[in-house]
Amino acid sequence: MVEKLKKNLIPLAIVITGLLITGAIIYINQKKITKSPEVLSPQQVGEKVISYINENILKGQATATLVNIVEDNGLYKLKTKVGENEFDLYVSKNGKLLFPQVIDLEKKLTQETPKEIPKTEKPDVKLFVMSFCLYGNQAEEIMRPVIELLGNKFNFGLHYIVSKGTNGELLSLHGEQELHQDIREICVLKYQKEKFWDFVERVNKNCTAQNADTCWEKTAEDSGINTQEIKDCEKTESNLLLEQELNLVKEYGVTGSPQLFINGVEYEGERTSEGYKKGICSGFLNPPSECQQVLSSESGSVEGGCK
Repeated sequence: MVEKLKKNLIPLAIVITGLLITGAIIYINQKKITKSPEVLSPQQVGEKVISYINENILKGQATATLVNIVEDNGLYKLKTKVGENEFDLYVSKNGKLLFPQVIDLEKKLTQETPKEIPKTEKPDVKLFVMSFCLYGNQAEEIMRPVIELLGNKFNFGLHYIVSKGTNGELLSLHGEQELHQDIREICVLKYQKEKFWDFVERVNKNCTAQNADTCWEKTAEDSGINTQEIKDCEKTESNLLLEQELNLVKEYGVTGSPQLFINGVEYEGERTSEGYKKGICSGFLNPPSECQQVLSSESGSVEGGCK
């Protein structure tokens, strides 16, 4: 339940990398509030908050805009937009305190019972990501030690989250170059699987959703990949491969990157290498001896997602 609550309380961190301000109060300036604080107009407060976010948080990596602002329970409620994502924020009427999350104390939190993972002889595991979602990249990093430990004792599939636009075109959240990279990584998985993890780690480190189309080839060569085979796959199989991914996204009801499913059930535990290992091992009818090994925490943990 704690992990589920954490995921529900960090929507802003999904877009603003490294800013884990859930439940915190941000002082927009350093002056103390007086006993009779001035009340600013909605427009003044909105401009102040957007300016603060762009100058102090995003710092040119993206741009926040104001969608609207209304009064709500003695505060101003702002709807802001960063990229394609919209977020609700709350700010005091004097424009000095920003609340990324407001919790209604009149409502009781209901404790959810974790979904039980069915047991099978050889668990089926699917990890859904986007090639340039920071949190999906982190999930790949923490999954790799699990794969190296358990090997072929479970069936693992890495899948890419795509959608369809109004005209039927295939889309990826971070733009056209991310969609292209999704395809290339799927092709490497299909034709040169043994070189996949090295390739993906290099791409995650060296390339972005803005330069992937020019960056990927040198990165692939450094991983010993036959780039012509990947280009041929991208040219002739893109639509088929992406449609397969789209169908899986719909079948599993995937809503963001990363999401892990074990034997068809979404994993809701700790997102670390050890957490992923425990989740997968719980899906065995007869867990192998490797499940007793504790994985290092050096790979870190995943605390957010891209939606």
